[in-house]
Amino acid sequence: MRLSVAVSYADDPMDWLRTLPDLERAGLDMVWLSEAYSFDAVSVAGAVAQRTTRLQIGTGILNVFSRSPAVLAMTAATLDHLSGGRFTLGLGASGPQVVEGFHGVPYRQPVERLLDVTRICRAVWAREPLDYQGRAVTVPLPAGEGTGQGKPLRLVNHPLRADIPVVWASLGPRAVRLAAQVADGWLPIFYYPEKAAAAFGEALAQGAAERSPALGPLDVVAGGAVAVDDAGAVAAAIGAARSQLALYVGGMGSRSTNFYNDLVRRYGFVVEAERIQELFLAGRKQEAVAAVPEELVLATNLIGSSADVRARLDAYRAAGVTTFSASSLGTDPVTTVARLRRLADA
Repeated sequence: MRLSVAVSYADDPMDWLRTLPDLERAGLDMVWLSEAYSFDAVSVAGAVAQRTTRLQIGTGILNVFSRSPAVLAMTAATLDHLSGGRFTLGLGASGPQVVEGFHGVPYRQPVERLLDVTRICRAVWAREPLDYQGRAVTVPLPAGEGTGQGKPLRLVNHPLRADIPVVWASLGPRAVRLAAQVADGWLPIFYYPEKAAAAFGEALAQGAAERSPALGPLDVVAGGAVAVDDAGAVAAAIGAARSQLALYVGGMGSRSTNFYNDLVRRYGFVVEAERIQELFLAGRKQEAVAAVPEELVLATNLIGSSADVRARLDAYRAAGVTTFSASSLGTDPVTTVARLRRLADA
């Protein structure tokens, strides 16, 4: 199992740039760089590429609305070149709050756009003349929408790789099915290994049945906060994980459209999900945090004794996770990664 860390969009990237070389030496395999309404992930990825030698670098994630498909393709090709072939393009639809509320772009056909962007990126990396008619994206624009003067173009530069990995962050059944069909990897959040088959199994199986053998096995990237043995770190990690779950399940979306709330319901926490959302949207955020079940916190993170963490790693592996992604490493990340590496390899 590969070990990775997901850098929060709220973190100071300079802190991570100073720490990542040490994490690389401690056994970390990959870093995921996120963005929302914060510093952008692309600039940070370029800096990481220059400060590390082995570490795989992924965006986790870039939304498919705020940049054109061609810009996403060019960006990935550039970062793959700068890193010597260490880049993975993590894509997602994000949500209306970020796409419309921050970028001012209509949030329409998110799954269709994810699929179109993936296909366009691969065409650009293969240096094909870009002539694409999708359900959400058409390039070049037809005369009815543009001037009629646009002609298919191909990328001038020769990318280092024409098969840069594309990872989808998706949760809904249709998006998960398509991720299993067309993406190189799948990056779900709040992954509960023992209940993953009930929540995602049918969609993953349908997508796998339609998957091209040329893509190889689907890389499943999942995880959570990590805190091992230290009582203070364990308590802090539980508190932070509970707060994050309350924010996403309760407030990341509207009452009628919240992908994270839907996921927790699929895990069986129907009453709890409804209560968390009700409290959060009413402004009673601390009560919403307290309403998050401890079972959900502990099952979706690696928190506890070495034996507890080893057991959770085994559960992730048994559920098909091939890359563990730590959302938090506590106050001593280098030591935490070294411990986690030992437990994963044992």
